[in-house]
Amino acid sequence: MRVRDIAAHLKTTWEGDGGHEISSVAPLESAARQDLSFVGNRKAASSAIQSQAGCLLVPEDFPKGRTVIRVRDPRAALAAVIPLLYAPAPATPGVHPTAVIARDAQISPSASIGPQAVIGAATHIGERSRIGPGCVLDGAVSIGSDCVLHANVTIYSNVTVGHRAVLHSGCVLGADGFGFVRAGDHYEKFPQIGRVVIGDDVEIGANSCVDRAALGVTEIGDGSKLDNMVHIGHNCRIGRHVVIAAQTGLSGGVVVEDYAVIGGQVGIGDKARIETEAVLGSGSGILTSKIVRKGQVVWGTPARPLKEHLLQLANLARLPELRQHIQELERQIRDLEEEKS
Repeated sequence: MRVRDIAAHLKTTWEGDGGHEISSVAPLESAARQDLSFVGNRKAASSAIQSQAGCLLVPEDFPKGRTVIRVRDPRAALAAVIPLLYAPAPATPGVHPTAVIARDAQISPSASIGPQAVIGAATHIGERSRIGPGCVLDGAVSIGSDCVLHANVTIYSNVTVGHRAVLHSGCVLGADGFGFVRAGDHYEKFPQIGRVVIGDDVEIGANSCVDRAALGVTEIGDGSKLDNMVHIGHNCRIGRHVVIAAQTGLSGGVVVEDYAVIGGQVGIGDKARIETEAVLGSGSGILTSKIVRKGQVVWGTPARPLKEHLLQLANLARLPELRQHIQELERQIRDLEEEKS
């Protein structure tokens, strides 16, 4: 693809050799003449001078003198260009002969069903969706259009997945929530009879789990992205365009509002509420029923506002010095007492 064609796709202008052919993407330090790369910060701008990349995506204030495409956000622009250079192989519509399909399943003629997949009764699969090898979709599952289910995804009954969703290998939707009630000297299972609803443009990482509601719905809103090994408990409500990093766990009934950002290895207690655009730092612990307010940045366990957390860390770092100071004061007091005696 020529530089001028990339610029046209991004609806911006180019400088230098607009006819130069670009066939791949690479980091600044290893890029060659056929590669496109990007300058995302000041450190990258200083190293871009030595880069052999055939074209750079750069911010508006980048110096002139080489083949570049100027954009507001080079990293986001690169994300928009990569699909042009690395277009996925189109799926072949149809059902693999080893797949097991219920008689009343509704599968679009343009959908693709891979080897050893199992499609249960009353399940619907939309146009151009791809169901990978070994996937199991239980009864009454609805998959929208243009979805991709990678190998070995498991979806229990009564789960709805919107359009353009991406489900990575090993993820499980609709397993029972962790609901038990104490009955004398033992626990009885509280029947989990709710549903799971996944919105449009949602991506769920490998080995992540979204539990069905005990009653009602566990819901993930449009555009939200879950990393690998994320657990969403029963009756959670995740808003639109929320991002959750790996190894994070949400207990039952948690509400996460639109555009919240949750770091890796965060633990969130029952019925906590994370309001719009709040940020939870990696490793944070959110107590049961805690409310993190709109736009607030919190860190630590139990989580507290970032400035407060950093102050605590600074005070902890001073403890050895304070201990020595106290020991010196104690020594001086002993000396004074000895002089008086």
